[in-house]
Amino acid sequence: MELACRLAMAKARSVAALFPDCVVIGSDQVADLDGQPLGKPGDHARATAQLRKMSGKAVIFQTAVAVVCQDSGFAQLDLAPVKVRFRDLSDAEIETYLQAETPYDCAGSAKSEGLGIALLESVENDDPTALVGLPLIRTCRMIRAAGVKVL
Repeated sequence: MELACRLAMAKARSVAALFPDCVVIGSDQVADLDGQPLGKPGDHARATAQLRKMSGKAVIFQTAVAVVCQDSGFAQLDLAPVKVRFRDLSDAEIETYLQAETPYDCAGSAKSEGLGIALLESVENDDPTALVGLPLIRTCRMIRAAGVKVL
């Protein structure tokens, strides 16, 4: 998704401008439900509405990662889509989850690395860390290409 890519690159470039000799990583994630982006809800009411919309549906979490080094001119961007199918959720399950975890700063109102995993039916992707917000397989590949020795 263009938005996630644009935001990841903007983050990386803004930090690289401050540290021009460093290899900088930027990442962002946008949830896509039927072609509509779902951002971070910010509050309980919006999180409730998002989870109700996603209940029983597949959502694509688009996680973009950018690696930039201003001095060398290196810049790469990659996108890791993750297809997540939500279970059919009752209002009581949504409320219990939101009270327990308050994921108001997360795209799609759910933290898969915590209790939010219980809201899901399945996760399909090629990088198990992408859903959490930083696709580490892609990130390692790009920082190696930037000249950083990973191992």
